[in-house]
Amino acid sequence: MNKTTKIIVMVAIVLVIAMIFVYPRLNIGKEEAAPIAMAESGSAAKALPVEVIEIKTERLENNLNITGNIMPNEFVELRAEVNGLVEIIHFEEGQFVKKGTPLITLNKDELDAQLDRLEFTKKLYEGQENRQKQLLAREAISQEEYDVILNQYNTTLADIKLVSAQLDKLVIKAPFDGVLGLRQVSVGSVIGTSDVIANLVNIDPIKIQFSIPERYSNLVTIGSTISFSNNTAEGKQSGEVYAYEPVIDANTRTMTLRAISQNKDRKFLPGMFVNISFNLAVNETAMLIPAEALIPELSGYKVFVASADGLVEERTVEIGVRTESQVEITKGLKPGELVLTTGVLQAKEGMQVTLKEAN
Repeated sequence: MNKTTKIIVMVAIVLVIAMIFVYPRLNIGKEEAAPIAMAESGSAAKALPVEVIEIKTERLENNLNITGNIMPNEFVELRAEVNGLVEIIHFEEGQFVKKGTPLITLNKDELDAQLDRLEFTKKLYEGQENRQKQLLAREAISQEEYDVILNQYNTTLADIKLVSAQLDKLVIKAPFDGVLGLRQVSVGSVIGTSDVIANLVNIDPIKIQFSIPERYSNLVTIGSTISFSNNTAEGKQSGEVYAYEPVIDANTRTMTLRAISQNKDRKFLPGMFVNISFNLAVNETAMLIPAEALIPELSGYKVFVASADGLVEERTVEIGVRTESQVEITKGLKPGELVLTTGVLQAKEGMQVTLKEAN
């Protein structure tokens, strides 16, 4: 074998050895690259389907749901100013009475007799005063003599007024319009100033008393509206705040308010427990998102916003009022943007998604 032949053979052997080592590596590279390419094509074909909601401005009422109690507009336990014997009862239990209506008359025989005696005395002194005045005009008597008779006459007039006032106290009258409760006395009974005759209640309108946490105290204004209801009456009734206690209760950290409402059909009675929705404020341009679209973080809250072509962006937001199903966004979003309402746990910054409008 000549020198040229040896060189050719050696080159051939080197090529064979090189092919033995290089060829498997090329195959391995192709086999590893194939799954990656398939995965990439598969991910491009299967973008995450999500539902989105377009941000719009809408009316939001900041309502505080609390409980309260019904109070009468006016309430009094009727009692006599003086002791006496019940002679006449003028009312029926449960009757509606107007202000000034006589309810009870006590025996007034003794005072009537005193008044009659004073009326006779008045006539006597009145005649004497007239005669003394004529004599004084002719200087037949002194001024002192006339003054004595005049004083007796005026004293009698004062006594008549006193007895008349005492007689008025023997007739117990309704101090305001209202409904009478159950009668506690009978004809013939002797009552004192501490004995209750009956309750008189005015329940049209009614008052609603309730308390709110101190953090809402700056939002309270006279004229604020409430709506209330309970289990015994159908529907909701509206009312208006007319007064509040200008101090915070140190024990409960609450402020007490009272509202007033019409109650013509008397379906709400004093002492009833009611559920109240208190309107603290109204925002006509609020931006609301579903509560499930909001993601809490240690530093605050975030949402995912999608562009029109389906590209996801992470957005930090600030929140305001919460309702049962929605949250007000005060900062971080603009009207017209699309917020993810589903897929928020799988979504990431820069991810491609398939958009579907939320129902």
